[in-house]
Amino acid sequence: MANITRTFDVLTNAEENFNRDIALSVKRNGKWENFSTNEFRKNVDAFSYGLLAMGFSKGDKIATISNNRPEWNFIDFGMSQIGCVHVGIYPTISEKEFLHILSHSDARILIVSSKELYDKLLPIYKKTPNLEEIYTIDEVKGVKNWQDIANLGNEKENEYRETLVTRRDDVKPSDLLTIFYTSGTTGLSKGVMLSHNNVVSNLKLALKVVTYLKPGERALSFLPLSHVLERVGNYLWQAMGLTLYYAENIETIGENMREIKVNIFITVPRVFEKVYDKIINKGRELPLVKKMLFFWAVRVGDKFDPNPANRSALYNFKLAIANKLIFSKWREALGGELKGVIAGGAALQPRLARIFWAANIIVQEGYGLTETSPLISATMPSYPGVRFGSVGLVPDELEVKIAEDGEILEKGDNLMMGYYKDPELTKEAIDKDGWFHTGDIGTFDEHRMLTITDRKKEIFKLSGGKYVAPQQVENLFKESQFIEQIIVIGANEKFTSALIVPDFEFLHNWCTIHKVSFRDNEELIKKQRIIDRYQVEMDKYNPELDQVAQVKEFRLVADNWTPDNGMLSPTQKLKRKVVHEKYSDIIDEVYGK
Repeated sequence: MANITRTFDVLTNAEENFNRDIALSVKRNGKWENFSTNEFRKNVDAFSYGLLAMGFSKGDKIATISNNRPEWNFIDFGMSQIGCVHVGIYPTISEKEFLHILSHSDARILIVSSKELYDKLLPIYKKTPNLEEIYTIDEVKGVKNWQDIANLGNEKENEYRETLVTRRDDVKPSDLLTIFYTSGTTGLSKGVMLSHNNVVSNLKLALKVVTYLKPGERALSFLPLSHVLERVGNYLWQAMGLTLYYAENIETIGENMREIKVNIFITVPRVFEKVYDKIINKGRELPLVKKMLFFWAVRVGDKFDPNPANRSALYNFKLAIANKLIFSKWREALGGELKGVIAGGAALQPRLARIFWAANIIVQEGYGLTETSPLISATMPSYPGVRFGSVGLVPDELEVKIAEDGEILEKGDNLMMGYYKDPELTKEAIDKDGWFHTGDIGTFDEHRMLTITDRKKEIFKLSGGKYVAPQQVENLFKESQFIEQIIVIGANEKFTSALIVPDFEFLHNWCTIHKVSFRDNEELIKKQRIIDRYQVEMDKYNPELDQVAQVKEFRLVADNWTPDNGMLSPTQKLKRKVVHEKYSDIIDEVYGK
């Protein structure tokens, strides 16, 4: 690993240590398509030669909007080994954001994966003068294809072979590798500049976190590669000699896991919660005796303590039975060989982590930001590096401290070069002593364990002067199986209230059992019997909160909040301002305005 100092060295490392028949694989049109390490190298170099023949220089920007696929890697390493800068963009953002990013980044060309994205981006491309050309990865009739660049490269290989060697040597670890545009939750997104060293230093820290994987094991990739966590994971799995499989789409994840007998994957809590809910709903459909056994095992799992010294012999005996009879079936549903899950991007319910640990699946929470490439802390694979509710251990290589107002500050090789074309914003984020201000509030103990309590900007003050940390309250209520999504509100008001999106799949099952009829979800959430049932959930969780944070009033809403309707950012974070605006009438009614 010492020889990896730039991201594309990951491929050289693979050629030397893990030369495989299947390095990358993708499920397309119902079958797995494999690429060997040698084919990987040929595609990468062909793309580099093609760019050189087209006159691309060090520092030139290339934008991609793509689903996860082997070609993403060919294009990524192909540009980075000649010093070009990769601008990876989320496919789900607004037209306004696309326009902003494509022009602000100075991208010379745009590569999109599909006809659908091509049709969506063509009008935007035409409005962006710095873009010279648009290419697709899938074959689209009459449209230039990324293979045109690779084919040109194959023709010009002899002419550019020496140039490629020189250009590769010319790329320094301190050079700009990529610009990630982070949406934030307000305004237009800002371009986070990460160097090769930022990303590679973080990759090396991550190696100490996933120590239980062996070369030749299998990782499944489905989070967008425009997400820094998935992208660094993508490099990490290759650096460890794992075979990397790309899921067909988000709907086929479960099926793909079983097909490849997955060993590891990265996810956001939202996807993980859905996996768990699916398992629990299956348990509800079991015949009575099996159902009782299933939920007995769940109760055993809910009491799991990662510290072996705190588990009695009786508990361990019960856990062994639960594992043999019930949790083994969970593991089978996830492919039978799953060792670990990395969760990041938002807070994971401690209950979820606890029960999967009980089921012999290591769930590791990571914490960090795009600006920190991303890892600042992570749960380790064994005690004492595990504490449910904490985001894990900060490695010795990084510095973390808590400011007077509770904000988490960080320093290290993982810290970004700055915001692209925005020195003022960079100065706001990184103070004169070099500390990066994360915007998160938390605590940091003597064992270097970090706990996040909220976003600094999201904490609000009630009219009585008391502060409420909404994320803490939301994460607690999300433990309820009746609740899919929740936003806690109350800035400058007398009390704390909430808007709740029910878990309609669960609620419909409950209605069937309790003989509640309804025409649609809009009618359902207005029924007094349903509102009363949600009050039971409020009464169950409120006592765990401080008086001021307890939810005094709530309203049910029928819309799901997604990145597509603008309620969530591409990384599944709640856009509070947008949600507030959409439901302003309901909020006014709650507070009697």
